[in-house]
Amino acid sequence: MTLPARILGTLVAGMCLAIPALHARAAETPASPGTPVGTTPLAPALSLPGAGRALRMTYLSTDGITGRGTVPVTAEVILPPGRPPASGWPIVAWAHGTVGIGQACTPSLHPYSARNSKYLATWMKRGFAVVATDYQGLGTPGVHPYLDTRVEAYNVLDGVRAAVAAVPGLRNTVMIVGQSQGGGAAFAAAAFAATYAPDVNIRGTVATGVPYFTPELGAQLTAAAQAAGPAKYDPLVVYMLYLGASLAGRDPSFHPEEAFTPRAMAAYHAASTTCVGEMEHKARDEGLTVPNALQPGFPKALAPAFAAMAYPTLKLAQPLFTGTGTDDHDVPPMLQLSLVRAACAAGSTVQAHLYKGLDHSQTVNASLPDSAAFTQAVMAGQPVTPQCAPVPQ
Repeated sequence: MTLPARILGTLVAGMCLAIPALHARAAETPASPGTPVGTTPLAPALSLPGAGRALRMTYLSTDGITGRGTVPVTAEVILPPGRPPASGWPIVAWAHGTVGIGQACTPSLHPYSARNSKYLATWMKRGFAVVATDYQGLGTPGVHPYLDTRVEAYNVLDGVRAAVAAVPGLRNTVMIVGQSQGGGAAFAAAAFAATYAPDVNIRGTVATGVPYFTPELGAQLTAAAQAAGPAKYDPLVVYMLYLGASLAGRDPSFHPEEAFTPRAMAAYHAASTTCVGEMEHKARDEGLTVPNALQPGFPKALAPAFAAMAYPTLKLAQPLFTGTGTDDHDVPPMLQLSLVRAACAAGSTVQAHLYKGLDHSQTVNASLPDSAAFTQAVMAGQPVTPQCAPVPQ
């Protein structure tokens, strides 16, 4: 779904005008991560059903690629209708799923999908404001480091800091919530928070379709995809193309021909600018599969990108809710449940849910009743019942 050309043009033009001033201000006075730079009203078409005030915010976040200095990042801040509670609205720090890596894919320049609109509107009805980062390199200059957990974590946490500082009516009481790429970002934000942002008052994390990668799991996943046969489309192809295109944008030593076959090269070059829906259609139309799109040496070629997907710790300070569909083909249940087991073994309090017959997308809203009970408990400071070996429900 895209914006009318007139609205999109206005937003992009405004963004382009704002960026030089942003860099000038940052050069004059070094600012800390989480510093808000400015806000503008968000077009009603880009907000949520029944929302109150809605803003597009620019803020500074630590450059997650280098780990030092700050870069501008954009986010949406959407408040429930009416007067805020005396203590302010608590916050859902929303981490979005894969949209692509090009500027045209920036979430805050597009209306929410029907699925995400329903999901986030439900959180808003629970009494939460929504702070939704675009991630570094989406909405602002630079490369989007796709699936880089440090980048995502810094952006989520600094977005909360900036929103509390810039928007009246918010309070520093936070649920971190994400899906797919954003599920990984949510887990990463909770994992980095203890050392990077101990000032952010996180009560719990809710994540669906969470990616988890180790070399061993990657080998199993690739073997399973190859065994499925050459005619079977696998969403993994699109994600690998995005990983490669993103890596190329920040690492001149990357050689795409070592990761992708000649048959996949046109799609690889398109990945830098093509958003996920169109990219999926392109991969299907060109008959790309894991066996015919990925070179045998792709794990070595993409090793820096895979390394950046790692979480700094699997022991979270606050409880974690996970939702997994048994028919998830985007992030296979094997990966998600491996993360659950590893996090439980590390000492995290995990409440894992497994939804029978549901795919990657269907699981998002199906998880709402269970996440409501989890959220009520953690917000009230009540214990959460761990569930590390979920059964399909």
